[in-house]
Amino acid sequence: MAPLTHTQMSLRNVAIIAHVDHGKTTLVDQLLKVTGAIPGHRPSEERILDSNALERERGITIIAKNISLTYKSTKINLIDTPGHADFGGEVERVLQMADGALLLVDAAEGPMPQTRFVLRKAFERGLHMVVVVNKIDRQDARSAEVVDEVGELFLELAAEIQSPNANDSLDFLDFPVLFASARDGYAMQSLDDPRQDVEPILQTILEHVPEPQNSKEGDLQLQITTLDYSDYVGRIGIGRIYQGVVQVGEKVLVCGRAGQRPSTVKELFLFDKLGRVPASEASAGDICAVTGIDDVQIGDTLTNPDNPQPRPIVDVDRPTISMLFVVNDSPFAGKDGAFVTSRHLRARLHKELESNVALRVTDTDEAGTFEVSGRGTLHLGILIENMRREGYEFQVGKPRVIYLDEDGVRKEPVELLVVQTPESSAGKVIELLGARRGEMVKYEPQGERMLVEFKVPARGLLGIGSRLMNLTAGEAIVYHSFYAYEAFKGAVPGRSQGVMVSSELGSAMPYALFGLKDRGPMFIEPNTPVYPGMIVGEHCKADDIAVNVCREKKLTNIRAAGSDKNVILSPPRRMSIEESLEYIEADELVEITPKTYRLRKRLLDHKARKREQRRAE
Repeated sequence: MAPLTHTQMSLRNVAIIAHVDHGKTTLVDQLLKVTGAIPGHRPSEERILDSNALERERGITIIAKNISLTYKSTKINLIDTPGHADFGGEVERVLQMADGALLLVDAAEGPMPQTRFVLRKAFERGLHMVVVVNKIDRQDARSAEVVDEVGELFLELAAEIQSPNANDSLDFLDFPVLFASARDGYAMQSLDDPRQDVEPILQTILEHVPEPQNSKEGDLQLQITTLDYSDYVGRIGIGRIYQGVVQVGEKVLVCGRAGQRPSTVKELFLFDKLGRVPASEASAGDICAVTGIDDVQIGDTLTNPDNPQPRPIVDVDRPTISMLFVVNDSPFAGKDGAFVTSRHLRARLHKELESNVALRVTDTDEAGTFEVSGRGTLHLGILIENMRREGYEFQVGKPRVIYLDEDGVRKEPVELLVVQTPESSAGKVIELLGARRGEMVKYEPQGERMLVEFKVPARGLLGIGSRLMNLTAGEAIVYHSFYAYEAFKGAVPGRSQGVMVSSELGSAMPYALFGLKDRGPMFIEPNTPVYPGMIVGEHCKADDIAVNVCREKKLTNIRAAGSDKNVILSPPRRMSIEESLEYIEADELVEITPKTYRLRKRLLDHKARKREQRRAE
């Protein structure tokens, strides 16, 4: 294909932001279809942009992506952003490429904590907003009320934020509202309009989102906000041109955290539909991809070597939790993984830093142990899941919040927690969160359920997910996002139950598990390999106990009526990696391998644990 030349086509750069599961990626599917961006030979599928395996499995967007649509001779660069606050690092940097944003809000749930989070980031950038109330086909939809709630949220944020790109805080309040059902493929400006397609959204973007105001004159300013990789050309930098023009073969100066260094643009690509096409040049306002820049990093600016004008490096909110990544030293170490040494672990973690700007990795004094900090348990849990799928084997410790000391005051991260629960369970939820130092800020009916909103220390949320599900018989819907750093709230109760710890090496036997069923729920099933120090179940009391799950029934040649019992076992309790991380205590680890993950004590020897306990007392 011959390289494309830069056209004078009208341009819009738009981010699409929303809370988790409010239909953002489904709406993008409909926009692709109505603009003919999906090739006719391509089989129909849902959530096309969720190309990552973990994204499809979990139904969430993890990695920001760029696509391009053409509508009425206008090129619309659309940036799909993650909705979960744990991936705020992705949101913060990619919003810099946009001039406007589509904000999706569920017609039944309304604005949620993470809606507030991403909207605040968009306001700080001064983006022009288009609100889409999605899922109006739901039986419990309350579209008019949700529009009012969005207006209240806009007012609240406008009072808090003074954007450098807005002349007046009232600019935030001038936003159009559309009503849509992304699943059924229609959108309209009024609930009484005919339900045809999603073209009204595209028309509203052209009317309310301005063209890029960057000057094509002057020296080049191209800031990298996303990285990609190709086996053929190496690292690819993706970013927006804020000033000037860039051409293939042009000499540039790379300015960033690593200082300044000269380089050359070898290839240049513009986004076209779902892919990228080669171009000979790109100018101010364009979002493009460049190759040939050695070791390009997020935040780097490509500029004129004769008159360098670097942009400020991307500022990302600080991490709120940390955990230890440790080389696996269990008796089963090395059986599953291909990468098991501290050298492998350190190299992989530092490679993640190149694209994950919200992550921090620090070497510790202990050999084979690294402190990794991130924005939440899900943020680090996704990293752990990706590493195990790549063949890495390691162990991780309990998440710990990161405190701040400001003017002699110890501060801790506080989360905004929203729980939707049946009214019969609301009292139990309030009691639990109150014990976790939570402060209730909202309590209101929402259909047949109650919506309860709390400000809770991040420490108080560790391990609370399963507790809330048990209290509400699995009917609670829980969301939380970072709110602010506030003064230390005091002690928070930890796990109330102890654990059952294997005392033997071998395989779990049904006879032994049956004998322990009254002690508490098990985490393993028969024939599961176990080792001394491995956690196999939860004890019904507060203390830990050592158990022999490898014990077999003694066989004799004497049979008596009624002496043989049918072994009927309850299904084991299954926990995800994130749930396991929140469940463990400070003296425990989660062992991660490509095939499985296990809970274990940090000290495997029972006597050593007893000595440690006596010293602590």
